[in-house]
Amino acid sequence: MSIPRVPRTALVTAALSLGLLALGGCDSGADDGPGAAQGSSVIAPGRPGEPNRTLSPEEAARHRKEDDSPNAADVSYVRMMIEHHEQALEMARLAPDRAKSKQVKGLASRIADVQGAEIDMMEGWLDEHGAGKDAGGHEHRTMRGMATPEQMEELEAADGAGFDGLFLELMIAHHEGAIAMASDVKANGNNLRAEEMADDVIATQTTEIARMEDMRG
Repeated sequence: MSIPRVPRTALVTAALSLGLLALGGCDSGADDGPGAAQGSSVIAPGRPGEPNRTLSPEEAARHRKEDDSPNAADVSYVRMMIEHHEQALEMARLAPDRAKSKQVKGLASRIADVQGAEIDMMEGWLDEHGAGKDAGGHEHRTMRGMATPEQMEELEAADGAGFDGLFLELMIAHHEGAIAMASDVKANGNNLRAEEMADDVIATQTTEIARMEDMRG
């Protein structure tokens, strides 16, 4: 099916019309201050006795980070992720004696090293902000990707190739849950360091999921 050609005169007329609209928009905002005509700019209220300021998107982002005190989402995420990581360590520690595949053993060792270090980092963050680890713990259903007690018992009883397959299945789901939790805190948290820790979880575990999928294949 051929596409009808638009006459050149019509294109020129449309371009001129858009140009006039743009100029009109700039003129109408001339008294509003620099950058007021930019749709992506942000008005920041001034201090008492001072006028409002128009910020670029980059300046607005910096402005929002001036006070990055942890909020409830940040604290809840770090507390839950510590417990989430601890289960991953339990699973990883089973691999040396039960796994058949050297690849699975190597992956489990890496998970133990990385997530163990992340637990230390997160506990330090909680101490720094006076939050402390939640001694009461969290129910499994509140944390995505957590293996049930029955699944953990099944993994502990497995051996050889059966262990390898179940380990990969449970760990992929576990990683997917951690990534979802990290994405949540990036959307709802306020603390820059908590966001950076979430970014690390997303980057590391996304890579490991791809590796585990290859092993299953």
